[in-house]
Amino acid sequence: MINWLPRYLFNFVAFILIQVLLLNNLQLSTFMNPYIYVLFIITLPFSTPRWLLLILGFITGLTLDIFMNTWGIHASATVFMAFLRPFVLSSFSPRDGYEPGTLPVPADYGFGWFFKYAAIMVTTHHLFLFFVEAFSMADFFLIFWKSVLSALASLIFIFIAMLFARNKSRTL
Repeated sequence: MINWLPRYLFNFVAFILIQVLLLNNLQLSTFMNPYIYVLFIITLPFSTPRWLLLILGFITGLTLDIFMNTWGIHASATVFMAFLRPFVLSSFSPRDGYEPGTLPVPADYGFGWFFKYAAIMVTTHHLFLFFVEAFSMADFFLIFWKSVLSALASLIFIFIAMLFARNKSRTL
């Protein structure tokens, strides 16, 4: 994993900059807020320890909170997503487990597998984010609708980003 440190550092900076400079200024509608920064946590190697996932989730969310002045909302949602990641990956794991040296990306496991995995991760992140942001169940269906539409918009941007990924086959 130490050999991949520059790559993941670049991914972290790139996803945060794309989010802050482009997507936060993109006004799709009042119900659609695409968040591509979650792709950093989604594409970390399978072998990433759980404690490191939580720390990286916190740092990623806190960085976005600093830029967006949201007081920890993104940090809590990203830590929640990082906490759920091992459970989601284990539910989608092949019978023999994941092959050593592969990553959770479409190039290694196909678009169908990646779509299911990313959809669950992004949707749980968005549901947590928007319910914590509202901090009320008064407008449950409105918040749920906003979460679903934002998750769809995020998934579209995530798949566009994955199409621009250069390497077809990656090994650790």
